[in-house]
Amino acid sequence: MVQISQTLFRTALVAGFLAVLPAASALAIQPAAAHEFKAGALILKHPWTRATAKGAEMGGGFVTIVNTGNTADRLTGGSFALAGRAEVHEMKMEGDVMKMRQLGGGVDIPAGATVELKPGSYHLMFMKLTAPLEAGTKVKGTLIFEKAGEVPVEFAVEAIDAKAMDHKAGGHDGMPMDGANKMPDAHGG
Repeated sequence: MVQISQTLFRTALVAGFLAVLPAASALAIQPAAAHEFKAGALILKHPWTRATAKGAEMGGGFVTIVNTGNTADRLTGGSFALAGRAEVHEMKMEGDVMKMRQLGGGVDIPAGATVELKPGSYHLMFMKLTAPLEAGTKVKGTLIFEKAGEVPVEFAVEAIDAKAMDHKAGGHDGMPMDGANKMPDAHGG
């Protein structure tokens, strides 16, 4: 009777191990949903943009920048394969009005800090789009830093109604990105 119990126990143990093995191996080889790029002490987490409708002239670019080093840097610009130019912008509330403006000097990336470019805050503006941005694709671009230089990245194109990774709405979430209400190339604030 004891020998049967040990045999059943071993069989159950091996069966349980074999049942878990495929799931564990799938986790080991499964690519991460988000993507990141590294340039020296800078980690650029999940560069992304929203899909646009045919005729849209601009889009927004977003990324989380982690500076793991002891020296500050500055994001000064970028490029986007499907745009005439890319600019660093900021959106912020001034009284009851959301205003957007270009940041000619760029965005500081302090040493040891994380800076998130997201809807309703700092972001890249892709101006003069040459084609619609299609959800599920990736578009090559660069981020340009004062010290780290030009860093090649790929922007994942998310759904047209995508929000920041923390799912908080803001800024560009209320902006028309369907081309129906085209914004001018220059905007003040």
